[in-house]
Amino acid sequence: MSTETADWQRYSLNGPTMGSRYTALFYAAPGFATQDLAERLAQAVERVEQQMSSWNPESDLSRLNAAPRHRWMTVPRELMNVISTALRISEQSGGAFELAVGDLVQGWGFGPGTRTLGPPALAEQGRKRRAPAGYALVLEPRRQRLRKRAKVQLDLNGIAKGFGVDELARALDASGIHDYLVGIDGEMRAKGSKPAGQPWTVALEKPLRGVREVMGVMEISNAAIATSGDYRQWVEIAGQSYAHTLDPATGMPLDNRLAAVSVVASSCMLADAWATALLVLGEIEGPRLAQERGMDALFVIRDGTQWREVSIVGGELQARIDTR
Repeated sequence: MSTETADWQRYSLNGPTMGSRYTALFYAAPGFATQDLAERLAQAVERVEQQMSSWNPESDLSRLNAAPRHRWMTVPRELMNVISTALRISEQSGGAFELAVGDLVQGWGFGPGTRTLGPPALAEQGRKRRAPAGYALVLEPRRQRLRKRAKVQLDLNGIAKGFGVDELARALDASGIHDYLVGIDGEMRAKGSKPAGQPWTVALEKPLRGVREVMGVMEISNAAIATSGDYRQWVEIAGQSYAHTLDPATGMPLDNRLAAVSVVASSCMLADAWATALLVLGEIEGPRLAQERGMDALFVIRDGTQWREVSIVGGELQARIDTR
């Protein structure tokens, strides 16, 4: 933001979406009419939900999951983009990010239905071999259609929210807003700066269940950040808690020392998916892949009574230990 616009006014818009709320903070001239923009923002996230929600039986994703094998289905451009991106990240992460886990998500009680099995039966279900989405789906992006060649239930929870944030950003861009911070829950995207050139600041939470406390603050500009962790969503079964992120290799909830992973990327869709993939890979392979790919990522590792933060900046490793 230039000094000529330093006297611009701060605006804030928000609304419900994806079981949470979206927020849009931005700077514009005093008296900026927000009604049209508010409608654009609401329509942007509603469109994502209509296409990608597993909770809506009428969504495009639900129709795709219910479709028989080998039947071509025309899908919206946005959904095709998200699925294509997810398949690419799945390949690049060695399968750590996987869409074909919808039945497992449902089975463990993280989906719209009710869990009916106990952990032993769920573990047995998880051990069954499943066709990965990269094999099960045949895509024709130019024709905006795809088909399933294997029975598969897709789940987009690890990427759709990030894409929703990107859609909020596009709505602001289309309205001529150049300095903003948008987000859905902990997934955020920033453009430009605050007055006098200050970067946008994003709070990172301590990985504690049931409470929300700030662990640190990160400054971002013209970038997105997303966090995946084991402390926000979980289920209690027979006195044991299970985190909502599933390991595609075992079909079971994650069981590693990573409490959270935050990723900074050019889009929130990429940051969201990569945060999930690196969380699945664990405290050894996650940082290793982040270094190999030249990523910006922060790993919070449970280390006894402490949290150990491993930071990767531009593929370069640095680490420190913080006590609780």
